[in-house]
Amino acid sequence: MLSIAFSVGGVYLTPDLKTPAEWVSWLQLLIAGCIFFRTTMPLAGIGIIALWLLALRDYDLCHLFDYLALGVGVAAYLIIEPSKNQPLRSHRFEALRWGLAIALMWSSLEKFAYPEWFYPLVEEKPFLTFGMPRDVFIPMAGVAEFTMGFGLLWTPLVRRLSAIALLVIFTAAVWPFGRIDLIGHGLIMAILVAVACDQCRKTRFLPELKIHVPAIPGGIASALVVFATAYWGLHLIFYGDEYSAQAAPGERATHSYNPDHPHGPRADEGIGAPPTKK
Repeated sequence: MLSIAFSVGGVYLTPDLKTPAEWVSWLQLLIAGCIFFRTTMPLAGIGIIALWLLALRDYDLCHLFDYLALGVGVAAYLIIEPSKNQPLRSHRFEALRWGLAIALMWSSLEKFAYPEWFYPLVEEKPFLTFGMPRDVFIPMAGVAEFTMGFGLLWTPLVRRLSAIALLVIFTAAVWPFGRIDLIGHGLIMAILVAVACDQCRKTRFLPELKIHVPAIPGGIASALVVFATAYWGLHLIFYGDEYSAQAAPGERATHSYNPDHPHGPRADEGIGAPPTKK
């Protein structure tokens, strides 16, 4: 993934995080090289966190929260994988799975908080909505993303089914959106393959609860309350009492605009430029 980002150039970690600094691409290539050797894998994990911290210079912290959980999950995997402590090492895939699940559930809330960001996308590619009105499709997509992300945290069968469903969706998106989408979601797709193929039959977190089918809706509802409270609460803290989930994108948006991911405003510095930090 980092080597692909190096070939694209001018980005932090994903195509959505643009940077004019040339040396960042070389740093990503160095981090990618560290992944191939067990002794240097922890350095690669630390490097991923460092790239996220570097992006704070140019991007709003609320935007970077979208990438924090996934970055921490991947970094944790790279640090744990070469460990000789087998009980600790057994959690390496779990770290990936939790990081991806939290990232999906967090980013899904954008479809409720800022549905207008996705209007250009469904207007440009109306077949995505399957004939449904955009204001019906976008929240439904958010519910599906949140639910499947939550499924990655449930029992072995449920998390495999969620991983396969998400993998089908991300793979299908490559055809209409092209290589940029493949690059941006390549890491996610690789983790989904690992989750689908994981032979672990253990449920380490709340196993007594998860074996009961009625616990599923209660678990989803509880997770939604926690994530929604954190999402809107943090936005309130960052943007003050005047914050509104329906505020104009140009005033409160946390994402910059680029033609492949058209949700979000056009920054004053140009398409794909980071928003001006105040």
